[in-house]
Parts: sequence; structure tokens; C-alpha cells
Amino acid sequence: MNYTKKLVWAGIIIGALLICAAGVFAFSLGKYEKIKANNGTVSIPVSRLSGDKVRFYRFDDGGKSIAFFVVKAPDGSYRTAFDACDVCYREKKGYEQQGNQMLCKNCNKKFAIDRIGPNSGGGCNPSFLPHQLSGGAITIKAADLKAGARFF
Repeated sequence: MNYTKKLVWAGIIIGALLICAAGVFAFSLGKYEKIKANNGTVSIPVSRLSGDKVRFYRFDDGGKSIAFFVVKAPDGSYRTAFDACDVCYREKKGYEQQGNQMLCKNCNKKFAIDRIGPNSGGGCNPSFLPHQLSGGAITIKAADLKAGARFF
């Protein structure tokens, strides 16, 4: 085998190993950060939210994992929703961010982040999750999270 072929094979092997390592890393961490309630609420410091990038969280309640996200809207407010909707939740695919929109990974519909809220229910909208912003933290009642268990 000549030197060029050895380099090509070495590159292929190294590439395959890197892809495998990235896959193991991604599946071991997942997109969700686990969060726990304290005195009936979960608290997320605003300082942990980077710019306008969505952050996904998982709240475990008696063996049931309830997924939700927090994202800063273009108007500067924070929006919270379950990582599920009334229509596509059975597929368990959730959403991903595309710029100023959230994309349903099941039906590919896009929803403006600044429209996520209590009046955006029904259809394939991200299912609204009530929250409070106070003292530099977003707080969500554990009871509100538990109310969304039906999606998961």
C-alpha cells in the first residue's frame, strides 16, 4: 500500500472515530438540562440564558419527564413553553429554534417566538407554560409543569 492510500485510510478512520465520539457525547447529554423544584417552583437565572438562544429543560416527576424551553423573544421578554403541542405531541419530536421562530419537528410549521404566550394555544403552537420573572430569575410553578405531563 502506498503512502497516499495509508493517509486516506487514516483520515477515514479518524473521521469515523470523531463522528462516533460526537454521537456518544450528544446522546449522553441530550438537548435537555435536568432541573429540580425547590419549594414548589423551578428557578432559572436569566444570566444562564445566552442572548436569544433557546434553552431546553427536563423536569422529572414520579418517573415522568416533562420537557420545556425558555427563549428570549425579539421584544426582550422571555417565553416559556412545553416542548410539545396539542396536535403533534404524540410523536414526541418537540421543537427546534430557527432564528426568531420555533419549528415543530413533526409537521415543520414555524411559530414566531414573540407570539408564544397564553393566547397562542391550540393547533401546533408550542403549548404555553406560565412563568414569572423576578429578581433576575424565571420561576415556574411545579404544579404548572405537572399540568403538562399529558404531553409526555
